[in-house]
Amino acid sequence: MADVDIIVNKFLALWRIPFVRLKLPWIFLCLSMVGSLVKSTQLVPETYFSNSRNVLNMYFVKVSWGWTLLLLTPFIFLINYNDSLTFALRRMSSLVVATAIWYTFTETFFYIEDATGTCHRDQVPHKEFTTKWRCRNAGGQWDGYDISGHSFLLSYSALIIAEEMAPMATMERNRNIVLDLLYVSLNGIVIIWIWMFMCTSVYFHNFCQNGLGTVFGILAWFVTYRVWYPKPLSPGLPLKPIKQS
Repeated sequence: MADVDIIVNKFLALWRIPFVRLKLPWIFLCLSMVGSLVKSTQLVPETYFSNSRNVLNMYFVKVSWGWTLLLLTPFIFLINYNDSLTFALRRMSSLVVATAIWYTFTETFFYIEDATGTCHRDQVPHKEFTTKWRCRNAGGQWDGYDISGHSFLLSYSALIIAEEMAPMATMERNRNIVLDLLYVSLNGIVIIWIWMFMCTSVYFHNFCQNGLGTVFGILAWFVTYRVWYPKPLSPGLPLKPIKQS
């Protein structure tokens, strides 16, 4: 498993660069703004990723929260278990909080789109269809305000994964092949999320819709990991292991 160790060390070296993790929220904001501005020029050519049925979108982004939980759950448990089972379970409760945030925001976005839209079929409004789902099932087009759920979810997921992976950068004991494989997989998912976030900004939605989704994703991360989690009555922050002398 020497190859895995090499890959782990390369990712560790990357995340030890202060700019990478500390400026990640600003990177998402910049990508959202620049990508949306590029889209507004209408000069971007059609590519494989401009089709929403591309492989990464269909099998990763559309079930992105499932991938996030699948990889983060065992990782958080294993990286914290050696300190204490109680602390590991406390830290895993952060995923319950994150899932509640994901569900609340996405359902709110759906509600806003339904509340602000009208169904059109053959350019004729059909007010009997009051939701996007019913409208599309009837063969119509819905024109509600569509805050980018992809921008929200991909930025939020990548930010919390980066936070939870942070202890690996200073971990010199209690590492094992399972933990290393999870770490490599989580980094792979973050790379996919950033790439698909860029594609969302360039090919889908508009400046405000992408921007709002991104701001809400960053806000959800900031309120939890920077405001609430440092406090005693919270899931707590990931531990930073002390280097062995």
